[in-house]
Amino acid sequence: MIAIVETGLHWREPWWLALILLVVLVGVVRHRHRLRVAFATTTVAPAAQNPLPGTWRQRLRSLPGLLHVAALSALLLALARPVVIESEPPARLGRDVLLCFDRSSSMAALDLDPVQTRLTVGKQLAAEFLRGRVDDRLGIVSFARFADLICPPTADHKAVTELLASVELVDSEGPEDATAIGAAVGMAANLLQRSAAVGKVIVLLTDGEENVATAGAPDQIAPLHAGQWCRDHDIRVHSIALGRGEQGADGTWRALDTTAVQQLAKISGGRFFPAADAATLRSVYAEIDQLEAVRFAEPGVRVIEWFGLPTWFGLMLFAVAHLLRHSRMAVMS
Repeated sequence: MIAIVETGLHWREPWWLALILLVVLVGVVRHRHRLRVAFATTTVAPAAQNPLPGTWRQRLRSLPGLLHVAALSALLLALARPVVIESEPPARLGRDVLLCFDRSSSMAALDLDPVQTRLTVGKQLAAEFLRGRVDDRLGIVSFARFADLICPPTADHKAVTELLASVELVDSEGPEDATAIGAAVGMAANLLQRSAAVGKVIVLLTDGEENVATAGAPDQIAPLHAGQWCRDHDIRVHSIALGRGEQGADGTWRALDTTAVQQLAKISGGRFFPAADAATLRSVYAEIDQLEAVRFAEPGVRVIEWFGLPTWFGLMLFAVAHLLRHSRMAVMS
């Protein structure tokens, strides 16, 4: 059950307020004679008479005592601990989101758009997705044969978008032209495991199958093992299989074996999405955006202490009373 706290002015120790009335009563009783004299000297004398000599001293005679009463009352007010309680809206709890972006040569295919490559379409729609995550820290890992950290998680979304635009294809049939899904997810998980964010998410975008972490490469991390690592560190992986598959020399398309990336997403608590065209990819990003909707902290309150103001006011009154009393004594001597 959430306790309901009333906002406004409150007193932490209100019993001190009762002493203020007592101080005022004692001050009035103690200085009643001087108050009567001060009041009498302020009455207007007849036109034929002159003001009484020394009237200003008689008027000020009771002032130090009254200032002492006011100062003590102000200090008692401070001891009562006045506070102002204001409600605070619930804070938006952002996530750390890392995009793992495939840049192997197969991303040059034109099956998503007649004139734009998979890479170009993928970057455009990924940028739209990232721009919508205004409360998150965002980062990018690109990969082909090797995984490269393009941008660690940061709140500088403009920089993330610019760095995403700089991702380029590797050379076809070059030494880097391969697909190391496990290594890319492993690098992203290594970055996120140290994060204190309320949610840690990897969005994997690839159009290929793992072909680096094979049986003959024991020093490589397989997608399934990367998924287990993510699961152990509370990192969700949403994997997207991009495009229609692999196009052969005769122009026919071979469907990809997405078993590995499906298992990767499932074991980490994420989702797997096929995206054969640009429209589907846009809807996939929208669905991921809903799956990773912004969370809010419990609404809170802000407590503002106000004891300082009456404390300083009371000390100032004591100082003024002290100066008046000693200046009066100096005049009288």
